[in-house]
Amino acid sequence: MIAGALAVPFAARAQEWPSGQIKFIVPFPAGGTLDAIARLVQPGLQQRLGTTIIIENRVGAAGSIGAAAVAKSPPDGRTWLFVFDTHATNPVMQPSLPYDSETDLDPVMLVGTAPNIVACQPSRPYQTLAELIATSKAKSGGFTFASAGTGSLGHLTMLQLGKRTGAQWTHVAYKGAAPAVNDAIGGHVDMIIAATTVLNSQIESKMLRPLAQTGATRHPTLPDVPTLVESGYPDLDATPWWGLYAPAKTPKAMIERFNAEMAAALKEESVSQKIKAMGLTIVASDPAYMRSFYTKQAQIWGEVVRESGLKAEGG
Repeated sequence: MIAGALAVPFAARAQEWPSGQIKFIVPFPAGGTLDAIARLVQPGLQQRLGTTIIIENRVGAAGSIGAAAVAKSPPDGRTWLFVFDTHATNPVMQPSLPYDSETDLDPVMLVGTAPNIVACQPSRPYQTLAELIATSKAKSGGFTFASAGTGSLGHLTMLQLGKRTGAQWTHVAYKGAAPAVNDAIGGHVDMIIAATTVLNSQIESKMLRPLAQTGATRHPTLPDVPTLVESGYPDLDATPWWGLYAPAKTPKAMIERFNAEMAAALKEESVSQKIKAMGLTIVASDPAYMRSFYTKQAQIWGEVVRESGLKAEGG
């Protein structure tokens, strides 16, 4: 059930919220989408819960360092985890993770989704995806492409596209989308794949040129940019996602109330307008939907990781 979080039982809403600060663990650098969402909902949540919220960027290992910290935290409603799509591939990429997402973390919400965009610096000669692929084949050593990290949907999509087309490109992994964007704009990599939430403003300002998008249909903010599906790759519908978790065994009533207040904060007009302008579609699901969604994503993309023989750096 999606967007059903507002219908929370009275008992859950009436429960006294624990005293003390709440901590949002954002496992990617400041400036990325997760960080932006956390800071947009922070004021509304603080008002609704009557407490102070601290945002902590605990960066590293494709989000697993921050996830591990939350998995080990007391289930008292004071620590919450934002995750990106790498959360579903980390168990395969990093077999020795110090936590199990299925048993050590409780799903709270699928916050939203957005397509990835393949883009390049405007000075590059290729104007379309087909030209990008052809030029990469002709260049000695091929191209480099940036993504938010090893095992991200952007990385995996480009691997799959390379296999299908014979394109020659090498992945350059970053610890988040923000530093990857900086290098793409600076021309230090030949192209970038990142979500609309990260690239829309750079595309609007002509700092990057979009070549393709990865959703099933064209995103409203980029109506002139073709999808990989319509470009002849029907199985490359890959949509990044953002979610929210709590330490396992957090009381159900507490998760339900936090889910409801989070949904309300996301739907505040001032917040929702900014999020939609970023190119993110707000889902605001209930916990059960987040659980089933994660399971499906882990199965689909975990298999791609296994087929590609990928492992995290140092793993």
